[in-house]
Amino acid sequence: MNLQLENKTALITGSTKGIGFAIARLLAAEGAHVIINGRGEDSTRQAAEKIGTRARGVAADVSTADGCAALIRQVPSVDLLVNNAGIFEPKPFLEIPDADWDRFYQTNVMSGVRLTRAYLPGMLQRNWGRIVFISSESGVQIPEEMIHYGMTKAAELALVNGIAQLTRGSGVTVNGVLPGPTASEGVTEFVSRLASHANRTPDEFEKDFFRNVRPTSLLQRFASVDEIANMVAYLCSPLASATNGSAARVDGGVVRGTV
Repeated sequence: MNLQLENKTALITGSTKGIGFAIARLLAAEGAHVIINGRGEDSTRQAAEKIGTRARGVAADVSTADGCAALIRQVPSVDLLVNNAGIFEPKPFLEIPDADWDRFYQTNVMSGVRLTRAYLPGMLQRNWGRIVFISSESGVQIPEEMIHYGMTKAAELALVNGIAQLTRGSGVTVNGVLPGPTASEGVTEFVSRLASHANRTPDEFEKDFFRNVRPTSLLQRFASVDEIANMVAYLCSPLASATNGSAARVDGGVVRGTV
């Protein structure tokens, strides 16, 4: 399917690896010019080189106001904004200090707020644009092992709901994507460490995880980053023009419910 993204400019935050990189790679394959973003100069450049001539890297730490401002100066206008930058960490609620709450909020929520605030006016003026927040099924079913993470993902869904109202009657859309457990590099490394500590193989640990931690999953495995990227690329395309203010689930059926 031709997603009609030729020569669109796409900025994907947190895209040196994992879901963000898969999204950037797919958008570039569909003809878009993609901006790879990460905190480090080397990792950002290397990720862009892996994709090829349709990608360039811009290093900036979007978890800070200064970092977002630096990114906006270097990339003043985009057609597609994918707010993907995010962090996660399992930690008991009673052990989460204020500093962690602030760090998660600044990275997962305020990065998207600042960049959307910068790029939305231009999209509205041109009467076309796509903004996608990479939320999570954890924003709907808050995981007790990382409540601070779930809170930020729920906040992203609130942003989608509210900001979409500002696009009424225009060619701009704002949507959220809710991945379920996904085999990104960070998750794979984390699972491997936990499996090693438990004297289990990663495959055994994965089966135990879906049996005991995410038993509602219909997929009963980790999704691939490409499976998430497919949904994001569609929402970024002109073909998704009637989808606005939505929360599109790619959660493998973890969330119990049809809407």
